[in-house]
Amino acid sequence: MSETSSASQLLTFPTGFLWGTATASHQIEGGNWNNDWWAFEHQEGTIVAEPSGDACDSWNRWREDLDLVADMGLNAYRFSLEWSRIEPEPGLFSMAALDHYKEICVTARDLGILPVVTFHHFSSPRWLAERGGFEWSETPERMAAYVAKAAEHLGDEIGMACTINEPNIVTMMGYVLGAFPPGVSLDLDRFAAANQTMIAAHRRSVEALRAAPGTYPVGLTLSMADMVASEGGEQHLAEFRESMEDVFLRATGGDDFIGVQCYTRMSFDENGFAAPPKGTRSTPMGYEWWPECTGATARRAAELTGLPVVLTENGVSTTDDKERIEYVTAALASVHEALRDGVDIRGYVLWSLLDNFEWAFGYEQHFGLVACDRTTFARTPKGSAEFYASVAKAGSLRI
Repeated sequence: MSETSSASQLLTFPTGFLWGTATASHQIEGGNWNNDWWAFEHQEGTIVAEPSGDACDSWNRWREDLDLVADMGLNAYRFSLEWSRIEPEPGLFSMAALDHYKEICVTARDLGILPVVTFHHFSSPRWLAERGGFEWSETPERMAAYVAKAAEHLGDEIGMACTINEPNIVTMMGYVLGAFPPGVSLDLDRFAAANQTMIAAHRRSVEALRAAPGTYPVGLTLSMADMVASEGGEQHLAEFRESMEDVFLRATGGDDFIGVQCYTRMSFDENGFAAPPKGTRSTPMGYEWWPECTGATARRAAELTGLPVVLTENGVSTTDDKERIEYVTAALASVHEALRDGVDIRGYVLWSLLDNFEWAFGYEQHFGLVACDRTTFARTPKGSAEFYASVAKAGSLRI
């Protein structure tokens, strides 16, 4: 798959490989006041740096966003539906919201872009949260009903379907670290119970999608990390990996793909989590700089599930755009190496299209290929957008 010269190496990716970028409804739409995240942002004493507010005003400017994707020559755009807009009260569905998301799908297809639709990306309707969210026994059934309604409306316009975005992050942040709704800290029993509800919601949602009109691949997206242990840390690594990755990977039987989302490497020693050695390069998110996580996590997900892999998120927060190009170059080299070794990887989706609301960090982090002015919402593509466009259009990367 590669050609070598004395000066550089050309890494060529398979024909039909998906080149995409991603967003999430609450992070870009603005005004999503009817979900649990908006409520969490405005709680007294919240750890959230600032409220989401108007975000990137993408509820109104979504055509600009799609044009940006098209201008880069990308063939996939991953975005999420906002459940709280579609079902603002239990059993009450908004046709206007459903039409809005269908128009995004139709327009994307008209531009030659595959709509990769995520049905739950971190935010839930307030009414669901008030009943216990992913601790409520009826949540899998309620989510399946919402998914069925949305999938019926969108039909064949869906290109790929992701049921739940990073269920392991929702539960870890929500019940162990207290950084996501419902803001609970160190409750491992509730964490484990919520994991099981997430799995049930995924399985019910897969059934709903398969029963709906349209034929498209369906899968889960999971946050994964390359993990290493020094002597004495092996058991800590195994326990963490079981609750954060393996319990979900085992739940993907019968799915069409596994979405892998990765950003870094985690280390363990005899005491549990181990900070990287002093002087190790890190990112503004506090992650170890480790773009090679892409190949490592794709290999592991493919091995454990037997499913094709789509790298549905990978990227880096930085205000130095040259660093973004450096990171993505190394990440794609790692993907290419895995492909060369026979790992079935179908695509790479870079996080994110826009600098947007990064959850508890507010607007302090910059993952975007495109800058978004906080006052005017003007979109300005960065040099990394031009770089990524050149890779996608050529289907190859020179290193």
